[in-house]
Amino acid sequence: MSKENTISALVPGDADFWFLPLGGTGEIGMNLNLYGHAGQWLMVDCGVTFDESLQAPYLDNTATTTDKHSIVAPDPAFIVEQRERLAGLVLTHGHEDHIGAVAALWPRLRCPVYATPFTAEILYRKLGQAGLVGKVPVQVVNPDDNVKVGPFVLSWLDITHSIPEPQALLIATDAGTVLHTADWKIDAQPITGKPFDAALYRELGQQNLLALVGDSTNALKPGFSISERICAEGLSTLIRQCPGRVVVSCFGSNVARLISIARIAQKTGRYLGLLGRSLENMLGVARKTGYWPEDLEIIDRQHLGYLPPNEVLVVATGSQGESRAALNRLAIDGSPYFELAEGDTVIFSSIVIPGNETAVERLTEKLKKKKINVIQSEHSEVPIHASGHPCAEELKLMYQWTKPGMAIPVHGEPEHLQAHADIARSMGIRRTYVGRNGDLYLLAPQPGIRRQRVPAGRIALTQR
Repeated sequence: MSKENTISALVPGDADFWFLPLGGTGEIGMNLNLYGHAGQWLMVDCGVTFDESLQAPYLDNTATTTDKHSIVAPDPAFIVEQRERLAGLVLTHGHEDHIGAVAALWPRLRCPVYATPFTAEILYRKLGQAGLVGKVPVQVVNPDDNVKVGPFVLSWLDITHSIPEPQALLIATDAGTVLHTADWKIDAQPITGKPFDAALYRELGQQNLLALVGDSTNALKPGFSISERICAEGLSTLIRQCPGRVVVSCFGSNVARLISIARIAQKTGRYLGLLGRSLENMLGVARKTGYWPEDLEIIDRQHLGYLPPNEVLVVATGSQGESRAALNRLAIDGSPYFELAEGDTVIFSSIVIPGNETAVERLTEKLKKKKINVIQSEHSEVPIHASGHPCAEELKLMYQWTKPGMAIPVHGEPEHLQAHADIARSMGIRRTYVGRNGDLYLLAPQPGIRRQRVPAGRIALTQR
């Protein structure tokens, strides 16, 4: 491939197997990945990030732009210019940073979309809001399915994460096979779905994998991530000790956490209500796809203000300090459903995403001024949040089991990617390639990396 080639002529040959991230490598959020082989491309995930500028921080650390947009997505210009070569889009799971840009960008891509039933149901609702119902060819696949998409043979592999039906992808071509882990962790006791199956990944160690393209979010953290069930036990311990209303704020897509809190409400004699559109939407998806236990009740939020405080348990959006979310409205007495009062408790069953520290601090200050008891996960004596991503020891096990020829860290900021690469090398992986969005990773026939081969920008989908 000569440097004289234009971007539109950047086409993989029959012997080539390429990886090209346009979003999510060098940053956390808005994942968009391309795999190239035999004249065609496969897109894996198409996500967004929130409250960001259009300047990628890893490209220019001196950037001072403060213009933020409420929803930002990777610029798909490269693949739009050759969309006739785009064989399909595969969604690994239903989190916004993997699925949130599909409805906005699909009219420019116009390719088939592949998703498991739970993820497809989330997508259908987004397509409905965008007026695209019946226009997007969505192929629903089951976990463990094998499907040929252009020159790529895809195998969906069960894995554990913080949402139903997370999938790793085995991408096989005539030039070799790659494991794309997407988001994952080792959870032997998940609240929803099957426990992590180590045997499935040990078997991959016999397949001579070209590469593992994997999650780096927690690579800087030692040890193992805790199980969602242990998090549930910690939340139960705290909530049982609270005398007044209890509001728990967590990521709205974490169905397992919602189920855990609903069970705690049931066992402690409290009524559970939800505040926030994303929570209501996720509950609807979980019910329709059979993931919500029928014995767990959610009351109408209109009734919350009429109940004795010690009988109220609420899950609210806004754990990252978002100004328009339900928790911030409660903090400023702007909720139409009830007001927080002295003696009530707010529990942050979440971590603070880098960049949101100031917003979360402002929110907690508002709550404390109202004499609300605030408990954040990093200060809690019992575990009240479980990450959905692998820590260092989990990454080591994955490399020990799968034995890939090379490691390609993605889904992380630069320091996470480097830590991931260091872990891979410690496990005997001789080739590790740490790059950024727009870098072209050559997997076959000759491994290598071409820096900034493709412009990788950001576009605003909605501006404040």
